[in-house]
Amino acid sequence: MAGELPFETPLVKLREKIQELEQFGSEKGIDFTDEIARLEERYRQLEEEIYSSISPSQKMHLARHHQRPTSLDMIGLIFEDFIELHGDRVFGDDLAVVGGLAKLGGVPVTVIGQQRGKDTKDNIARFFGSAHPEGFRKALRLMQQADKFRRPIVTFIDTKGAYPGITAEERGQSEAIARNLRDMSMLRVPVICVVLGEGGSGGALALGVGNRVLMLENAIYSVISPNGAASILWKDASKADQAAEAMKITAQDLLEMGVIEEIVPEPRGGAHRDYDSTAEAIKAALHRHLEELSNLHPDELVEDRYRKFRKIGEFQVAGKSAAPVAPESVVEVAGMIEDKAPSDASGESAAASEVQAAEQS
Repeated sequence: MAGELPFETPLVKLREKIQELEQFGSEKGIDFTDEIARLEERYRQLEEEIYSSISPSQKMHLARHHQRPTSLDMIGLIFEDFIELHGDRVFGDDLAVVGGLAKLGGVPVTVIGQQRGKDTKDNIARFFGSAHPEGFRKALRLMQQADKFRRPIVTFIDTKGAYPGITAEERGQSEAIARNLRDMSMLRVPVICVVLGEGGSGGALALGVGNRVLMLENAIYSVISPNGAASILWKDASKADQAAEAMKITAQDLLEMGVIEEIVPEPRGGAHRDYDSTAEAIKAALHRHLEELSNLHPDELVEDRYRKFRKIGEFQVAGKSAAPVAPESVVEVAGMIEDKAPSDASGESAAASEVQAAEQS
């Protein structure tokens, strides 16, 4: 097992024993068929025990596995005729974000993803998947192009967060993320977001405002990385595992809270074990959701996206769920207040006049 994680050590040792027994039997001409069969059965049982009860901290390590499939891996396996487009038309081309035109089952789409490197040199070039402002602006440029030509949009989220360096701040990091959030909310085409590995902070949200948000089974999605949370809470980043347990960052947690719409199953042991089956599962989910969303009018798509995010964060008062207030209700109430507010000779409301008099006294 290449790239095994600490909690997989018992499986690795048992697999080594099986291989040793097979090799010894082959060299000595001894039949160990029954013994090997018993060990294989034990291996399957142990595998079921381990992978059916993975903790949030273990999922965090699976999501960060260096062999986990990247956006480009999935784009190559899911879509046809992918043409990558470059640059934000303002500053440059950020390799931490990739995107372009492709076809999904013959349907033209725009696909965008955050891209980690495959080795140290590649990671440095791609800033470990953490985008600068030009990366987010490139993504937005491609989404606006898709909106103009009525192409559905698929985004792949896989980042620890936006690049935190001074160069990114100088070029308007927070503005770029905020603009993506605003403009993605108003796109008049279907938008489906898929969390492949780690979805961290604003860097993930900048590609995450979709009609549907899907997550791979062992992916994580959080407002801050577990390492960052541990640094803030306990002044010790090494307590990331403890933070992960408390933050509700797994796909199962987020589905229960209504943050995502679907969990895409992974192969036993994680997506890095079988790229092809992972891609097939994502592709099937994309087809299903795009077919559903394609029946909606552009106005309905915008409203559907608004309702999705508006319902997140419902609170309870005295044990009862408080439904979010519809925006039209807010406008209506504000209008009633404005119409009924008495005014003095200067045109100010009576309340404003009272405040002014109190300040003068």
